[in-house]
Amino acid sequence: MLLAGGICAGLCGCAGYTNTALYPQGIGSVYVEMFDNQSFRRGVEFELTDALAKRIEAQTPYKIVSDRDRADRQTGRALEKEVQLQAEVSWKNLKTGELLINYKTVSASASYSEWQNQGFAYGSALAANNLAKRIVEMMASDW
Repeated sequence: MLLAGGICAGLCGCAGYTNTALYPQGIGSVYVEMFDNQSFRRGVEFELTDALAKRIEAQTPYKIVSDRDRADRQTGRALEKEVQLQAEVSWKNLKTGELLINYKTVSASASYSEWQNQGFAYGSALAANNLAKRIVEMMASDW
């Protein structure tokens, strides 16, 4: 009985093996488009684009090209982006001077996709709504 279980486990362990390539065949070159940066911190888009290009060349069989027309494929455009908002909240009872919330950091985020005709304004409005919801939740009394 124990021998049969050992043979079954040995056969089942080999079922996931394949010798096919991990990356699609027939593609030799890739063009990486520069990422957008809508934050106030400049240069992040260059670092991300450079890191992606280096990682593609190091871990895939593809060569990065600088001319879009010479590339077999184009990459670098995000399918979905995220907006994150952060606020420091203080809430003080002006009648008594009691500090109900003392500089508590709250953050919220929202995703949006330009492929679905959702722009940065849409994502930031969702994130602002999520942040407002979290701030109001903080205002509730503890149980």
